[in-house]
Amino acid sequence: MFITDDIQQRWWNLEAKLTERFGKKPDVEAVLFLIGLQETGFIEDKISKEQKQDLMHVAVCTLLQPSGYYMVEKTDVDGWPHFKQLKELPVMNLTEQENFLKDHILLYFEQQGF
Repeated sequence: MFITDDIQQRWWNLEAKLTERFGKKPDVEAVLFLIGLQETGFIEDKISKEQKQDLMHVAVCTLLQPSGYYMVEKTDVDGWPHFKQLKELPVMNLTEQENFLKDHILLYFEQQGF
């Protein structure tokens, strides 16, 4: 329970910083979208649902790289990274999955100096 409480407190702190920066409280999907944009440098006026999903996929793979789940296999001509899965993700319930992602998101922002 302590670990979950720690993640939750750190998550609230990150939410507060992002809310201050963007004027809107982000959910996990919004944060993944932002990380995807950051990692790809993708800038478009209109983003399709498929592009949004692709950006979130890049974010998840990027987040899970330090834990050894993915590695960048190549970068395509448009500068988008393509990942290779190195090991299976652990089986988790929905709450555990969310905390797992939040923990990796928090690590990412910490490493970015945010």
